[in-house]
Amino acid sequence: MIIKDEIYGTFDIQEPVLEELVETNSIQRLKGIHQGGASYLVNENWNVTRFEHSVGVMLFIRRMGGTVEEQIAGLLHDVSHTAFSHVIDYVMQEEKEDYHERIFKEIVYQSNIPSIIKKHGYDVEPILDETNWRLLEQPLPDLCADRIDYTLRDMYHYQGLSIKGVEDFLQSLQFDGHVLYLTDIHIAEWFVRWFYCEVIDFFMHPLNVHGSQRLKELLKTALTKQVITMEDFLLQDEEVLELIRLKGDKDLHNMLTHLEEDVTVIEDKENYEFHQKNKLRYIDPLVLSQDNTLHHISKLSEEVKHETIKAKAQSEKGTYVRKVK
Repeated sequence: MIIKDEIYGTFDIQEPVLEELVETNSIQRLKGIHQGGASYLVNENWNVTRFEHSVGVMLFIRRMGGTVEEQIAGLLHDVSHTAFSHVIDYVMQEEKEDYHERIFKEIVYQSNIPSIIKKHGYDVEPILDETNWRLLEQPLPDLCADRIDYTLRDMYHYQGLSIKGVEDFLQSLQFDGHVLYLTDIHIAEWFVRWFYCEVIDFFMHPLNVHGSQRLKELLKTALTKQVITMEDFLLQDEEVLELIRLKGDKDLHNMLTHLEEDVTVIEDKENYEFHQKNKLRYIDPLVLSQDNTLHHISKLSEEVKHETIKAKAQSEKGTYVRKVK
């Protein structure tokens, strides 16, 4: 299997277990699940999918020398994401935005993924335990494959991040078996800037918040009217919307029309229609200092310290959105 990825390059995947898992219905379903939830409905260019991200995480782990088991874990890590990704957390009032994590093993074991893994001689349970995989996941504020991929991928698509910048970052990135760290303080500062561009300027963009909140209201109403069920969120985004359209409910039709209309929105704390606070996400990469020890970049860079304080304040405040047109 040849995979050409716009971020990491071309890979020849020769391990049968990876080839077979990529082709499962469970992983292919992610082609119809958008990373940004409602984002693609309000801006057609905000259209990165969970499939692209999941394969990207697998390839990143591969590039960094991770085992086949960890590559499997990376490929599978978002397999339980519902339609519209984190919008379902808003529907269910999940402040930790972790609904997909809580149902992860249930979804995996309902699929043919375990039988494929076992067929190729690997143990399922250790692969599904993310605490075993230090490239894939790390607690905030450290670097990990998941955070790195969604930042690089989204910012490449949406904000003009260059492939040369990506490559410079990857060349500076090292893994010592326990943590990912950078060897260049300036590249660490570069990544912090892009990360906050992702989680503040994109995740909390007024148009993104407008879309998320309107979609949340649509889905909650559709659930209340029993037009859809929670099980339907295991379909793809457009399949859920089609269930709503086919019902012919006037209220739902109007809500969907308002969601998909071309609008202009602004931030307005005094006179707002929607307010949304996202889960706090901040980053503080480890950097190899001149004395050959690892330090978080905030200990070495006033710029990063300032950017993190600003990002935390913005995250705590949330986004206040008013439609102006």
